[in-house]
Amino acid sequence: MEREDIKGLSEEEISSRIDSLMQAMKSADPEEIERIRGILRKKVSFFERSAFAAYLLMARTPSAKAERRQRPERAEKSAPRQEKNSAEKSAGTEQESAKAEKVIPEGAKTIYIDVGKMKHLYPKDLSKRLQAELGITRDDIYMIRIHDKYSFVTMSEENCQKAIDKLTGQDINGRIAKVAYSNK
Repeated sequence: MEREDIKGLSEEEISSRIDSLMQAMKSADPEEIERIRGILRKKVSFFERSAFAAYLLMARTPSAKAERRQRPERAEKSAPRQEKNSAEKSAGTEQESAKAEKVIPEGAKTIYIDVGKMKHLYPKDLSKRLQAELGITRDDIYMIRIHDKYSFVTMSEENCQKAIDKLTGQDINGRIAKVAYSNK
């Protein structure tokens, strides 16, 4: 793999490249991501992983090659591009604020499930399971947070109680689930 000299790239351009890679990562197949992460953990020591990620960012990609060829012309076109970037940023900010504005209704409760990422549990899978088991819609689930070994789901108190009753003792991705109200 060839390296691209990124000394000429501004912090904003590098940040933009990272943002686009993060978006691509979020839409990638989670099982494939986990498979590759497992290989990385075996091959790259914990202390070298951030340097390895930086090196990968420097690696020349087809889009980076195209940017490299277009650089001399960019000086004249920089003003329209900056306008486009600011429009994209404001659109991104609106999306983030829309997510942040999702208000959790008063009286909502959070349940703890002792299954997480290490058992390949993902928010989409858990949401589908809750909808099927409890007969609820996606809008009835206010928030799902998946950690390595456990998960939290915020819903109405009635749906939380149904989830505790129906999911406790069930096999979720190879683990007998324990479900209870969260202490937090």
